[in-house]
This record gives sequence, C-alpha cells and structure tokens, in this order.
Amino acid sequence: MKRRQFIQAAGLGVAASAVAAPAIAQTMPEIKWRMPTSWPKSLDTLYGAAEQMAKNVSEATDGKFQIQVFAAGEIVPGLQVVDAVQNGTVECGHTASYYYFGKDPTFAFGTSVAFGPNARLNQGWYTLGGGKEALDEFYKKYNQISLLCGNTGCQMGGWFRKEINTLDDLKGIKMRVGGFPGRVLQKLGVVPQQIAAGDIYPALEKGTIDAAEWVGPYDDEKLGFYKVAPHYYYPGWWEGGSMLFCMVNLDKWNALPKHYQAILQQASAAANTWCLAKYDLVNPAALRRLLAGGSKLHAFSPAIMEACYKAAIELHDEIAKENASFKKVYDSMNTFMKDGYAWSQVAELGYDSFMVRHNRS
Repeated sequence: MKRRQFIQAAGLGVAASAVAAPAIAQTMPEIKWRMPTSWPKSLDTLYGAAEQMAKNVSEATDGKFQIQVFAAGEIVPGLQVVDAVQNGTVECGHTASYYYFGKDPTFAFGTSVAFGPNARLNQGWYTLGGGKEALDEFYKKYNQISLLCGNTGCQMGGWFRKEINTLDDLKGIKMRVGGFPGRVLQKLGVVPQQIAAGDIYPALEKGTIDAAEWVGPYDDEKLGFYKVAPHYYYPGWWEGGSMLFCMVNLDKWNALPKHYQAILQQASAAANTWCLAKYDLVNPAALRRLLAGGSKLHAFSPAIMEACYKAAIELHDEIAKENASFKKVYDSMNTFMKDGYAWSQVAELGYDSFMVRHNRS
C-alpha cells in the first residue's frame, strides 16, 4: 500500500471509531439488578449457578449490566423469591419453582414432578419441546418469565434414621421433601415438611423430622445430614432431573434492550451447563467420602418404587382434571418424555448399562 493511501485509510478508521464509540455506548445502558436466591452461599453449586449467570452477563456487557446475587434471607426468605419477583421488589431471582406449588400445582413442572424426565430430557423439553412456552404462559399470571439456569441431575432419595424396607415403614414418617412430591408421599402415609436448606439439619438433629432429602452427595455432605441419619436412599424418584430457573419480572424483562435479553438468555444457558457439570464432577467423590465415613447406602425396594409411581400418576391425573394450566403443561411434558425414553432405550440405555458394569470401582 502506498504511504498516502495508508494515511487516508488510517484517517477513515479513526473517524469511524469516533462515530462508533458513542453509538455503542448508547446501546449498552448501565443497568443494575438484584437477584435473591433460595440457597445459602455454602451450597456453592446451586448458589454458584446464580453467580455464574451474573458473571456471564457482566462480562458480555463490559460491566454495563450488573446483577448482584444474594443468598437466601439476605433480601427475602429462600422460599419467597417468586413473590419478590412478582411484585417488583427485585428484578429477578434464582430458585426452584416447585417451592411455590401451594400457589398452584403447575409451579412443580418448572423444577420436577415425581417420575418426570431426567436432566437431558427436561432440558430438551424446556428448550425445544414446547416446555418454555407452556411454562411462561403460566408464569405470566405471576408477572414473570423463566430462564433455565441450572440442573441437579437425578437426586438422591434422602437420609433416614431407620431403614425403609416396606411400605409400612413409610407410614407416619415426618420427612423434609421439597415441593410437590410431598403430596405423593402423603398418599403413602408420610408427613411431608417444606423446610429451607439452612433449617433442615437442626430439625433432623432435634427429631422434629425423621428423614430429609436435599439434592445429592456433595450438597448433603455439606449440610451434615449423615451425622444424624445414617441410611442414605436412592433414587430420588421425585427429582429425576430438576431444573433451576432465573425468574425475571415481566415488566423489567420487557423494558430491556433486545440484545440485553439475548445476553441474559445465553448467560443463563451457560450457567445451566456449568451447574450440571459441577455436580457430575463433585458428587462421585462426595459419595465415596460418605460411605467411607459409615453412611449406609440403600436402594428403594421395587415394591416401594411401584407404589410411589402409582400414587404419583393418580395424583397428577386428579389435578389435571381440575386445573387447566396443570393439564396443559403435564400433557406437553408427557408427550416429549414418552418419545424421549422410547429413543433412549434404543441406544443410550444399553450403552450406559454396559459402561456402568465395566466401570464399577
């Protein structure tokens, strides 16, 4: 390039950047949001998913869009996040939507229902199978929308003071169990308790409850349940692949520039991937430590599993007859899940079963 042409080109570049900088600044407004969560900071995977989302948003906007994350109780109690988002006390919140099934059983689908999809199928249903549309139509009644922002994978069945060998052993047990599945267990004689994470251990230690479930080995070890309830059961049939959501106030969402909305969606999707990957990393080692420390691992018996399945289907069908929102989301989920499991048994199930046999330690 000749010297004169280079200088002219450089001059044009300077002029272009001088025009572009203010234009970019105008499209990147400074916004500050608050995001309470349902988790204590010690649960660094659940709480960490919210932190990851906020970090992703900040980095994608060069710090122009800031979301401050709060642990349960710092702004609102852990089980009142949806209420705070609905009334505009905060712009968004990170939670498990099934905590709010008392408002409407349809809230359960945003996390997990008994014998629902695993993590992979839940994500497929929510992302591309009509789940987000069905759920957001329901959430609109509560002035909010959902962004998928975490998954625990299949959870454990909880910690019990005594062995649970038969259905009769469940009768009268006071159990902390999250969200809607407590109503399934209630059909089998269990007395369900809805208790936030930080309050579970004291209740178990004092004997206020006889059993408790949370997520899985990594989180359960942190919460200390093994110290007072030695029998650890699996699988957590009520949470085969529990989704976590960033719930966003609908008015605040609509007020965002479109590219900020896109950034929020992508930031949540990245945090969702991080959350499940983190659990896949930390749960195996935590389970080994728990078993080495004396915890006793048990599978729920086939008879218990079948009775729970029957009770769950009965309950879901009963509610679907009375609640149009529940039925709409339930039908959407079931259609996707049946097709998904039909495909899974063709290749995935056979492969996984073979690999599990050859990788037992």
